Amino acid sequence: MQMKNILHLGLKELRAIARDPILLLIIVMAFTLSVYTAASAMPETLHNTPIGVIDDDRSQLSSRIAQVFDEPYFMPPEAVDSHQADRLMDEGRYTFIVHIPSGFQRDVLAGNQPALQVLVDATRMSQAFTGNGYIQAMIQQELQDFAQADAQVPVQLSMRSRFNPELNGSWFSAINEVISQITMLSIILTGAALLREREHGTVEHLLVMPITPFEIMAAKVWSMALIVLVAASLSLLVVVEGALQIPLAGSVSWFIIAMAFHLFATTSLGIFLASFARTMPQFGLLLILVILPMQILSGGMTPRESMPQVISWIMSAAPTTHFIELGQAILFRGAGFAHIWPQLVALIVIGLAFFMIALARFRKALASMA
Repeated sequence: MQMKNILHLGLKELRAIARDPILLLIIVMAFTLSVYTAASAMPETLHNTPIGVIDDDRSQLSSRIAQVFDEPYFMPPEAVDSHQADRLMDEGRYTFIVHIPSGFQRDVLAGNQPALQVLVDATRMSQAFTGNGYIQAMIQQELQDFAQADAQVPVQLSMRSRFNPELNGSWFSAINEVISQITMLSIILTGAALLREREHGTVEHLLVMPITPFEIMAAKVWSMALIVLVAASLSLLVVVEGALQIPLAGSVSWFIIAMAFHLFATTSLGIFLASFARTMPQFGLLLILVILPMQILSGGMTPRESMPQVISWIMSAAPTTHFIELGQAILFRGAGFAHIWPQLVALIVIGLAFFMIALARFRKALASMA
């Protein structure tokens, strides 16, 4: 009878979501447009950036420098006349213009330290900051190769990028956005389901029925988790692999299993937060205090190794920390059960703890309403 009640109550939640076009639109947008935009529209990275070159030296070295600015970071560099540089920058035609002065190669061969000028359109602030570092590194590498062309170098470094050979930032952004949406939507949907009962006055109807708080909470947990599980799985297969052409190195099945454990913890957290809120605006404010630290400090935006040790210890109690480690290991590095079982165990333990705490708080909230 208990399992039957949980099943029917969960089906009731699914029907309520199906009748809510706004929530359906949010779910669809979160796992389609948001993921696609996060991967393809990255203003902080360089992609087909327009660049011009003023070559007053007309030497072999200056020609080599002009050729180092290749795709996809830069568009093919265009020759620019020095008298037109200011006007072209004012018109916004180029983000960068590199000026190679006359006698540049001669000074390099003589062991002097000639200067190159890089004009930057700083109104495109994020690309200007990132691109300036790219240009310096590219020119410096080309100068070293030119100076050592005839020298015998005893050691040569051969750099190989594993798991992301093209160093394509969109791969990381797309997967990280899917993981972020899984966490955020699971908390929001579960909390909203509880608050919807309270605002519509149906909680009182549930209290007079022969069902327990455990059955009510378990029904909301499995139904909301199922919605996010299906939507995220389709997003990986249709948007990430299909539309964005991002290869998934590992098993999607293992990722879905790990996602189920993660959703068990986050949906329980949603019930816990909703038990403190009386209205949706209050619930939204609570979400800001919880979701933002979880997203920022769990290793999705900044590696945990770069954080203070105390913060790293505290965030080890958050399910997102283990889910991000596990998800990146599976989808990027092709890890199997032998490598991810510690994170799976951590998700199970954290999920059970969150569920028991949320259930105790939920019982207390229902008792106060009776």
